Amino acid sequence: MLKKSRNLRSMLYFVGPALLFYTLFMLIPTIGGMFYSITDWNGLNRNYSFVGFANFVEALTDDPDFINALLFTLKYVVVMVILQNVLALLLAVFIESRTRFKGFFRTIFFMPNMISLIISAFMWTFVFTQVLPQLAEKTALLFLDQSWIGDPKFSFFSIVIVSLWNGVGYMMIIYLAGLQGVPQSLKEAAVIDGANPVQTFRHITLPMISHAITICFFLTLNGAFKVFEVVFGLTGGGPGRSTQVITMNIYEEAFSNNFRYGYASAKSVILFIIILLVTLIQIRVTKRNEVEA
Repeated sequence: MLKKSRNLRSMLYFVGPALLFYTLFMLIPTIGGMFYSITDWNGLNRNYSFVGFANFVEALTDDPDFINALLFTLKYVVVMVILQNVLALLLAVFIESRTRFKGFFRTIFFMPNMISLIISAFMWTFVFTQVLPQLAEKTALLFLDQSWIGDPKFSFFSIVIVSLWNGVGYMMIIYLAGLQGVPQSLKEAAVIDGANPVQTFRHITLPMISHAITICFFLTLNGAFKVFEVVFGLTGGGPGRSTQVITMNIYEEAFSNNFRYGYASAKSVILFIIILLVTLIQIRVTKRNEVEA
């Protein structure tokens, strides 16, 4: 009994500081945001009124900008979850199949992840507005000379390109770790049984790295729903509001539209609920596949 008490005390000593900071900077603000979401607080006045679910009703029924931002965010999430994981897995398989220069390729593909997203967005703004038009003129690749940021038809693609450039490398490292854990003996046995590389990858490799797929899908979903910097740096939500994501809409509501902090908090709670539900479904589905594997 005494030993268990000492172990518990030692654990609290290690966990306590992190738990304290997490409570102060995450839990308390989260609970506070949920509380203010049912008020008309403007962020400054000490006096505010409780409005119940009026903020939620307004956001979901009488705010077309919020609905459009939500739909655009969902579109972005679907594209990013598919492309980021597919590209990251392909890069991981490519690097793992190399016998030389593995470290070089890992470094090159991971390096963009070390750059802040907002800085990446500013860098790519220069590329889209200055480099690509000049490249199109010099090489006759006219399809490069597009209004990548100012045209709603292309601005979405510019956001996706920068997001993939910045985030694929991180997911690639996770997939690489999973691939390195696949026993070579299983692959050799599949080859002896007559399986081609595609069949070996589908029936041996994929089931063995399902835990890595679960992690990458979880990280990609959360990151895509909370995207802000790349859109803010590239398009600012424009042209107009055609590329405004839900986080930018919340930011605008809190700091631009009469400081409606209570209303912005309600939108944040809606985003939290959406992320929670989607994440729970994703984890349940991928975990089930892990068990089946």
